[in-house]
Amino acid sequence: MRRAVAEKYRDFDFSRAKRGAVVKPEPGKTKISIRLDNAVIEFFRAAGDRAGGGNYQTLINDALLEHIHRRSTLDAVRQVVREELAPYGTVRGSSFRLRRTPSERTRSARR
Repeated sequence: MRRAVAEKYRDFDFSRAKRGAVVKPEPGKTKISIRLDNAVIEFFRAAGDRAGGGNYQTLINDALLEHIHRRSTLDAVRQVVREELAPYGTVRGSSFRLRRTPSERTRSARR
């Protein structure tokens, strides 16, 4: 019986066949293998189900991208604050203190 099943496939021509993925990957995406906690997987699978179905991996990707963008925005704000406070002679660390400019010292002495 097995020989009969295999016989019907003998007519296929694989001489021009290529190895590899049948579906081309999306540009800008890389397939990886990653270990995540079961709780993380369950959370994103449930979130996908609540949203009406979908790919939980896309939800994980979106969450990671959001974290990157939020983090880079926070870093940008910190940099702007540092640059704005630099002329006032701020000191990094626990002894944060603004130094008054000479004109501010004069104004406070007049009061």
